[in-house]
Order: sequence, then C-alpha cells, then structure tokens
Amino acid sequence: MADPTLTETPANVEQPSSNDSVQTSLEEVWYLKEISFKSDVDGPPRRYKIITQNYNGPCSFIAICNILILREQIQILPFERTTVSYDYLSRLVAEYLLSACPDVDISAALSIMPATRKGMDLNPLFTGSTLFRPAGSGGELKLFEQAGIKLVHGWLVDPSSPEYEVLSRTEDYDSSVNLLVEADHLTKGHLVVSDVSAPSEGASPRESEYTLTPEDQRKVEDALMIRSFIENSPSQLTYYGLFNLASSLEPGALVALFRNSHLSVLYKSPGEDGALYTLATDQVFLHESSVVWERLEDIDGGWSTFVDSDFVRSSPAGGDYAGHTAESALAALEQQTGALTLADRADEALARQLQAEEDEHSREMYARRTREQEEKERAERERGHAARQRAIDAAVRPKKKSDCTIM
Repeated sequence: MADPTLTETPANVEQPSSNDSVQTSLEEVWYLKEISFKSDVDGPPRRYKIITQNYNGPCSFIAICNILILREQIQILPFERTTVSYDYLSRLVAEYLLSACPDVDISAALSIMPATRKGMDLNPLFTGSTLFRPAGSGGELKLFEQAGIKLVHGWLVDPSSPEYEVLSRTEDYDSSVNLLVEADHLTKGHLVVSDVSAPSEGASPRESEYTLTPEDQRKVEDALMIRSFIENSPSQLTYYGLFNLASSLEPGALVALFRNSHLSVLYKSPGEDGALYTLATDQVFLHESSVVWERLEDIDGGWSTFVDSDFVRSSPAGGDYAGHTAESALAALEQQTGALTLADRADEALARQLQAEEDEHSREMYARRTREQEEKERAERERGHAARQRAIDAAVRPKKKSDCTIM
C-alpha cells in the first residue's frame, strides 16, 4: 500500500510575503481533529488526524484528503501538529498519485488540484449514482479515478415517476438546465410564472403573446417536468437516490458524496445496520470529541443525528473550545504560537481574531438547526408566492458563492 508522508520544517517551508500571510492563514490553513476509526473492519480502531473545514473551506479537496487519510494512503506528520496547509497537502496528494499510478499519465489530475480550492465543475446524471459528465479536460473525474476514490451522488430520478422519461433523455444537470432556459425563451419568460400550454382559439392577448410549434410545445412540456424535479429536490438528493446509495455501496466503503453543491466523505457502516454516515468536518466541532459522523437518514437533514467514533449517538456541547478548561485552552494557544516569529505572531493574532468572528457565525448556524423544520414548513406555505424566483434560480446554473460551491 502506498504510504507517502511529508513533513514541514523551517528549512523547507516557503515563507509567504507579509501581505499574503494573513490571507493564507484564513483560507488555506486548516485545523486538524483527532478521531478514532477502523480502516480495517476486522482490526482495532486507530487514531487519525482529519482536516476540518472553516466556513468557506474547499470541501472538494478536504474530502479527497480525508478519504486518503482514513484509508492510510497518506499520512500527516508529525501526528502532534494542529494545523495543515494547502501547500503541504497538495504535495502529499501529488506524491501519492505518482506512487500509486507510476505508469499512468496523471497530468490532468495534477493540473486540476489547484482548482479544488475554489470548487469543482461536476455534472451529475440523474440516472445513475456513479455517473458524471466530464467538464473541460475531464481533470476533475481523473483526480478521483487516479486517487482510487469513488464519486457518488443521490440526485436520482425514480423510474416510476412522471419525470423519468424526460430526464432519461436529457440525462445530466447541464443539459436539463439548458432545456429549461430554451423553453423559457420560447414562452417569452412565461415558463417561470406558471404552467404553460399552447395558445388556443379565443385566447386572451396575454396568452397569445407567443406561438409554439408542436416541437416547441414538446420542449416546454419537458421543461415543466424538469422544473418540477429540480424544485422538489433542492438538496440534490432524492429518497430513491438515498435508497440506491444504501443498497449499492459495500459495507465499510469510504466514498466522496456530491450533495447540495458540496462534497463530503460518505461511509457505509459494516454489519447488519449498514447505515450511511457523513464525516463531520465543520470546524465548529473541532473540540467536540463526541461529534465525528452525521447519520444520513433523510434527504433534507431533518432527522439526521450526530454520532461518535463508535457510532453512538452524541450530544455536542457546541463551540470550538468545548472540552477545554480555561487553563488548557490557554496552554494550547501558547503551545501553538510558541514557535512563531514576531511577524508571524502578529499575523496569527489578526487571523485568530477574524477566525473567531467566523466561528461565532458557525455556532449561530448550528443553533439554527433546531429551527430548520419550522422554517421549512413556513417556506412551504409561502411557496406559491416564491414560485417565480425559485424557477429562475433553477433555470440558471448556480454561481459559486463560496469555495465550497461545486456546480
């Protein structure tokens, strides 16, 4: 088994300029969390350091690295370190690819790695959990293939649903959205207002603003089916897709799950349970030792629960310093900053101040989780009033609002 390791020392670390160091601290340095995990189902649990993700962290790259870590295919050294940088991890992954694929051209995979910091262009097909269309040179898919990581999604259309016939023809997300845009143009923007039908004899002036040929009418009808499917699966996961993942993945599998324009580590537990879990990498749980996995039980997260390394339900206390006393938190902070130069300490202080503000935002997000169900019920009542805006959002390719956006 390939096991490349890489350590950083003051002699081999490239020092950033003073103008870039704070930005690097905020965006490309991530905290490590210690967990236990059985990489071998029949073996004893072992300790690993996984990478946590801040609010705008690159979920694609972090998910890839965490899978390789839990498979023991890369190792972050020394084990005592508390943070890791993109530069360190990218070299670690590159060395692994070179050793794992000695006779394969990995240039496409290597060239796409820097782009993973800002998101990946993944185009899923609605007819298969492992089907994605390549984008550009296809480097995104090559990276997963050559790293030996299975890329999956649960945004599947049920073969028994009325939308299946249409989506089996358009197949992927990009083609479906293109048809939505074309149909909206054919109906002069009326597609996003209400269901569209061909103008009939004696129709009102508003209904007669456009005339559809039989071919165009078919496109509009198909677009309405696509719109219905996208609107009814806002998390990019369907129950048919969830059941498909649960039945198709092998026990003990570690894969990359595409969901809600985000990549996460998905694990299927061994044994009769065979439940699905996503790795809890949010930095807000950095010191929550009891929060390691989140059970994937429904499509919108309303019934999901957190579990620990033994997959026992946990009760997180909340906050980055949960589990620390005031003395131990101060000692940890002093140990972390003790080896820094004066200039680095000034940058680190500013970075920590900004990070604290970001962490407070994350804690507020966690507190709002308990109110999500009420908000969803209220949103359903307001759905009629928001139909136009939702349809516009569905018809336009999602823009990248953060590093975590994938599509």
